[in-house]
Amino acid sequence: MPDTLGKAFRLAVMFLGLAACFPLTAEIDEERAGELRHLLIQECGSCHGLTMRGGLGPALTPEALEDRHDIGLRAIILHGVPGTPMPGWNWKLSEEEAQWLVDLLREGVE
Repeated sequence: MPDTLGKAFRLAVMFLGLAACFPLTAEIDEERAGELRHLLIQECGSCHGLTMRGGLGPALTPEALEDRHDIGLRAIILHGVPGTPMPGWNWKLSEEEAQWLVDLLREGVE
């Protein structure tokens, strides 16, 4: 019987490696950018703090995220973290919009 799980894992690692070679760029129009900024402050800020310095959820400051990869951060935004209060937002956000939020968090939210 083939090692299906091992093969799937190797394919996932290969895909993530390729994705890292081709970073996602986020082009968001001004109106949607305002909506996303509002979502970040109001919805994300309710757990991560209005200044993203932490609360129920961890800090989302540039310093706190500097060792985190964009792919993982997008996955958390879109799919949440099972077993925690962190919900997935894939019903409301595209991958490009999730990347826009990651970029904003890396710049720092004022």
